[in-house]
Amino acid sequence: QVHLVESGGGLVQAGGSLRLNCAASGLTFSNYAMGWFRQAPGKEREFVAGINWSGGNTDYADSVKGRFTISRDYAKNALYLQMNSLKPEDTAVYNCAARSGRSYYPPRDSYDYWGQGTQVTVSS
Repeated sequence: QVHLVESGGGLVQAGGSLRLNCAASGLTFSNYAMGWFRQAPGKEREFVAGINWSGGNTDYADSVKGRFTISRDYAKNALYLQMNSLKPEDTAVYNCAARSGRSYYPPRDSYDYWGQGTQVTVSS
């Protein structure tokens, strides 16, 4: 059974940093692309960042490019999202997700498994 568990969210002032963590279990980690998504109150869930199965390719939403960095650790079956220069508009529940496959580019949709999410709140 696949489990994805996020942690690392919290309250931070604008301009600050947070690192989100996602612990994955029950899957062969290297066979999955991984992604981060977020959903703010009253808005649809949106893609934030993705990383392919090998870690060799990443993709970012325009709104976070240059501020967020996605990475993965195969020894720990972990996914990370380093978030710098946070803005109030980054406030949302952040979910990690896993999608089976070894495509060259990380996908932006059709993920198979989802975590429960972690709240990130950025105050102005």
